[in-house]
Amino acid sequence: MLDVHDRLLVLVVAAVLEAWVAYPAVVFKAIGHPVSWIGALIARLDQTLNRPAWPDAVRRGAGVLTVLVLLAVTITAGAGLGGLAAATRPVGLVIAVIAVAVLIAAGSLDRHVRAVADALDSEGLSGGRREVAKIVGRDPATLDEAAVCRAAIESLAENASDGVTAPAFWFLAAGLPGMLAYKAINTADSMIGHKTARHRAFGWAAARLDDLVNLPASRLTGLMLVGAAFVVPGASWRRAWTALRRDAGRHTSPNAGWPEAAMAGALGLRLAGPRVYGGARVEAAWMGDGRAEATPADIRRALVLFRVAFGGTAALLGAVALALAI
Repeated sequence: MLDVHDRLLVLVVAAVLEAWVAYPAVVFKAIGHPVSWIGALIARLDQTLNRPAWPDAVRRGAGVLTVLVLLAVTITAGAGLGGLAAATRPVGLVIAVIAVAVLIAAGSLDRHVRAVADALDSEGLSGGRREVAKIVGRDPATLDEAAVCRAAIESLAENASDGVTAPAFWFLAAGLPGMLAYKAINTADSMIGHKTARHRAFGWAAARLDDLVNLPASRLTGLMLVGAAFVVPGASWRRAWTALRRDAGRHTSPNAGWPEAAMAGALGLRLAGPRVYGGARVEAAWMGDGRAEATPADIRRALVLFRVAFGGTAALLGAVALALAI
């Protein structure tokens, strides 16, 4: 397995690489992505083990078995890849960099959120709705321009934790096995961790485990955004800290409120609040106490905060890796 210094070095280089090239569309079209491979396995397990005729207790047990299968597969694959990387240095470090770059999503997230602002500016509300529908689950037809902008910023904040901080955290804590296991849990939650008739029982284990494994990253991401607000012009670290402490625990998710509240406070916005999913209105608390009328310019301000938070953290981790090497 890679040691702590190796993991720090690999993570920093991978983060820079992914921010630069993201995940090339041509590669995705040719072979898919590890998350899509995991998703295919989850779909097969869902089809095989989640039988509507079974009682909820049995379906909940089948959901636990599904999570155990996912963990066994991903931890075994990660251990094999991590062992190969450690045994074939220095080439193995390149393998590890590519693997980690594939499993974090800072560059991809940046591009998807920026596309919403660009579409609003160039095509108006219809373009913004089209682009935001690619990154959020709510009904885009119910969103006016301000709501589209808020949805994009909320997605940026939440996915900064789920898609960047969390996989990086679990890579540093447990190497490639931990990182792959995290991605499997997070993907399972997104696919089966819903309170629908089909998945309320079967997806219970995936949803609860996802809440648990995201606890550290959500708190870290909130603090990183507060820190970035120190140096980003027009952002307020005081408002970010106040919103984080006051509002994070009021969110419907035990984790999403931390980065969303910090982002809202830093930018002087209100995020979250009531929204519509699948035709049903969900009453949710607001994060932050600023204005709700967000604009494409606010999306770009949020992206600056995101880049400073994660660029600064990468630089700090790079300095630690350098210090350990001396």
